[in-house]
Amino acid sequence: MLRNNLFVAPMAGVTDRPFRQLCKRFGAGMAVSEMVASNSLLWGSAKTRRRANHAGEPAPISVQIAGADPRMMAEAARYNVGEGAQIIDINMGCPAKKVCNVMAGSALLKDELLVGRILQAVVKAVDVPVTLKFRTGWDQHNKNALTVARIAADSGIQLLSIHGRTRACGYTGHAEYDTIAEVKRATRLPVVANGDITTPQKAKYVLDYTRADGIMIGRAAQGRPWIFREIDYYLKTGVHLPAPPVTEIHQVLIAHLHELYAFYGVDTGVKIARKHISWYTKGLAGSAGFRHAMNQLPGIEEQLAAVNRFFDQLAQRYEYLRYEEELAA
Repeated sequence: MLRNNLFVAPMAGVTDRPFRQLCKRFGAGMAVSEMVASNSLLWGSAKTRRRANHAGEPAPISVQIAGADPRMMAEAARYNVGEGAQIIDINMGCPAKKVCNVMAGSALLKDELLVGRILQAVVKAVDVPVTLKFRTGWDQHNKNALTVARIAADSGIQLLSIHGRTRACGYTGHAEYDTIAEVKRATRLPVVANGDITTPQKAKYVLDYTRADGIMIGRAAQGRPWIFREIDYYLKTGVHLPAPPVTEIHQVLIAHLHELYAFYGVDTGVKIARKHISWYTKGLAGSAGFRHAMNQLPGIEEQLAAVNRFFDQLAQRYEYLRYEEELAA
């Protein structure tokens, strides 16, 4: 049973174990892993081993697999269940060229017969729930979300999450909630809406408009994991939580960095940390110059010191502004 209907979208290079745990701590009901390749030759690689690492992560553990061969996808599902997955999610939504070029991800939407074969093979291979993430179609002239949803239901899929864009749209333009609403009306399966959900108000709007059973947040949670806390509170009360103070952002970021260093090791951890630091500090005063300098720093100590210095200066700046406002009053 999920604590709520808020999902963390699977994002390659982002939804690693530290990020999933953090989002769950801030109120996400479920977080789906980065996609794991179905090619068994890659299962022993450091990257795949990390993606299959769920140690200490609160249930439910949902792992996304990607590929285009039904037999290999079935094997990948069995492998990941053996590694602790409690839910298998099938990727038919990724628009990246390197994924689509091997007929995986959203490229599969061009072959509905293959979609059915993959879904049936994976459902048959494991005893855990299997879910499907997909897009509205290949392009604006080839939208087949209703057909894919029907194939999924017939194949034994237990939940659908839909990004309201075609593969051709990538992440541009606006998510098409009309298609998600059509799928929800047409299927008996639970439907989770994904795309352009960036605020508590937008979350409520999408739930009301599409009648979806849940919402999935991706890019809006980067550097802002507390968005799940904000949305959950707003959906329950209709009241907006205040934005987190700079001191809390600082604390959350530092804790996240230590988790990344421990998870990836020093060299990779420092590199992975850079994008997260950029996301957390985006929009804060003086952050552009800080991010440029921070990206040149080679080690953990330098990185942590720079982050602490930036937030200390930011806190002093806000304290000064408050003092000025009190004097003016």
